[in-house]
Amino acid sequence: MTIKIVFFGTPKIAVKSLEYLYNNPDFEVAAVVTQPDKPAGRGKKITMSPVKEFAISNNIPVFQPKSIRKEPEIQAELKKLNPDFFVTFAFGQILSQEVLDIPKFHTINLHASLLPKYRGANPIQRAIINGDKETGICTMITELGLDCGDVCLKEVIPISETMNCEELFEKISELSPKLLEKTLKGLFDNTLTPVPQCEDGVCMANKLTKEETLINWSNSAESIHNLVRGIYKFPGAYFMHDGKIIKVMETKIVSETSSAPGEIVKVTKDGVEIGCGKNCLLLLKVKPEGKGEMFARDWYNGLKNR
Repeated sequence: MTIKIVFFGTPKIAVKSLEYLYNNPDFEVAAVVTQPDKPAGRGKKITMSPVKEFAISNNIPVFQPKSIRKEPEIQAELKKLNPDFFVTFAFGQILSQEVLDIPKFHTINLHASLLPKYRGANPIQRAIINGDKETGICTMITELGLDCGDVCLKEVIPISETMNCEELFEKISELSPKLLEKTLKGLFDNTLTPVPQCEDGVCMANKLTKEETLINWSNSAESIHNLVRGIYKFPGAYFMHDGKIIKVMETKIVSETSSAPGEIVKVTKDGVEIGCGKNCLLLLKVKPEGKGEMFARDWYNGLKNR
């Protein structure tokens, strides 16, 4: 029997899961629910979400509520589809109980952490910023609380010392489809029993603040290195130099002590070494304000030649 789903998702990380389920003969993707089109890029051109792009190109019906909790007309249309499951993956809106009650079985959410660790909005970034050696993905039954529902399946993902958030996003995107498939089939066949989350070890992955993205050179080199990896490119860790924003794209920890945090210790063929609260940080690549990404040594040499 075919399992009928409605897929709720918005960004690129969710597209591979939607594509996998759409191309799987055991599933029918009856509709997609995604965020409204929004301005993007320097020109602020109105742009559809990556999930919507896939849906449109494959003739899947699309709903774009501003807030699905407050739009009974869309809820009524979803009820008519008579789905077995709702699947949510980085959708970007909180669902009401009225919405959760629509599918025959459950609403299944794909969450990018090993719950109960890192409930909330930024689990991928927080795991790297905090220097974790591993994270993972979970499928869970969605309840009204924040990421507190019973866990269906988990998969562990190692985090290397050089992995940045973009690379971790891609890894999660690759591993999620099959975990969703196993979860949906297991629940449909009644061969999978979800497990309540243990309240020990609960921690939140709160949204990043603008203040957090500014590098504090008094912190350890390891802490700054993790920050750079955790918010790579967007929004990006930065420091100020001559009144300009310098985003730091790639770094390496150097085991030696500097006399002052923030001091440029030396410049080598590999990059620019800067003192920190503990050890030094070698800047490998940077993105100066108004310019493209470049090797840090080239940025520094450009300063000398002005």
